[in-house]
Amino acid sequence: MTLVQLSGAGEPGGGSSGASWSDRSRRRGDILGRVRSTSRQGASRLDIAAVSLLVIVTVVAVLVPWLAPHDPKLPIGTAFQAPGHGGLLGTDEVGRDVLTRLLFGLRASWLAAIVVIAAGLIIGGIVGVVAGATGGIVDSVLMRITDGFLSLPAAILAIALVAALGPSFAHVLEAIVVVWWPYYARLFRTEIRALAARPHLEAARLAGASRWRLATRHLLPGAMSTVLVAASLDVGAVILTLASLSYLGLGAPAPAPELGAMSSQGLTYLLAYWWIPILPALTVFALCVVANLAGDGVRDLFESR
Repeated sequence: MTLVQLSGAGEPGGGSSGASWSDRSRRRGDILGRVRSTSRQGASRLDIAAVSLLVIVTVVAVLVPWLAPHDPKLPIGTAFQAPGHGGLLGTDEVGRDVLTRLLFGLRASWLAAIVVIAAGLIIGGIVGVVAGATGGIVDSVLMRITDGFLSLPAAILAIALVAALGPSFAHVLEAIVVVWWPYYARLFRTEIRALAARPHLEAARLAGASRWRLATRHLLPGAMSTVLVAASLDVGAVILTLASLSYLGLGAPAPAPELGAMSSQGLTYLLAYWWIPILPALTVFALCVVANLAGDGVRDLFESR
């Protein structure tokens, strides 16, 4: 047997060692490509699941009046019945169904957070887009006003506004909107200024596009993805802020089913009837987790685009 035959004897098809090494490298590359593709698909599925959970919670919040088994303000039996004995999650100190009150509290917190963020996006968007697209003295004046709001402690400002207006759920929402819009104004303005320096904007200006067209057709759509991701991540923070103000007694007066107020009012019974203060707090925790997961999913979906 010749030396050439010996060198090719151990290789499939009698090929050369260089060709075999190339085939192996190609196969390894294909395997790694499949693994990366699978991991990306898995991440995408998780992101879609998180966003779907956001939609499901929103639908449940809208349908609570039809899903809740009882009236949240009326007793259904004796007070302090443990979970499983007086309804699925028991009754509170008045005999009201805890599950029903949690559902209505979830509805109030979730929908209120969406309203607050939508109002903040509208106000902050108008201020930020006008400041970023116009520039000059208009930009300076609007941003100094925004900085004035940002310089004040957000929590103290919200408490002071609610205390001045009077405790009510509507006043709580107004106070949080006042606290929240400056962040979106700053974010919009930053994105608009960054987009304004890009070549396609300069081309649109040279083509004779008006400022209004530049702002609405080129700048605003380009900034929306970043701002929507930030807004989706803010849902949990707004829910926690709502619960905190309600916990301090600044929300709607009793017997309105608000999660923070329910925890605050039930603290007296923490050791003997734990479900009264603990379950509302767990509901706030669950809503914040869902909101953060959904926000991460929205961010990843926008990045994949």
